[in-house]
Amino acid sequence: MNKTIITVVGKDTVGIIAKICTYLAENKVNILDISQTIVQGFFNMMMIVDMEETNKPFGEMADELEQIGDKIGVKVKCQREEIFTSMHRI
Repeated sequence: MNKTIITVVGKDTVGIIAKICTYLAENKVNILDISQTIVQGFFNMMMIVDMEETNKPFGEMADELEQIGDKIGVKVKCQREEIFTSMHRI
């Protein structure tokens, strides 16, 4: 499995989840886990996805998701699971 952590943060608006999930589905990325909250009008989502079936390189997909985020007014960041885990290890 090729796991990636995707985080989305910004002012809450209609369609954030739909736009991100549509892009992932179109690129054959499977969502393994998803959590989202809205706190005082700010949207926060964390996803764990499997990129095993996609043909797109990680960097290209991360850039495209960041561009989608810019269009809808949120910040989208992608990290490979092993890097995320290393960064957050105590």
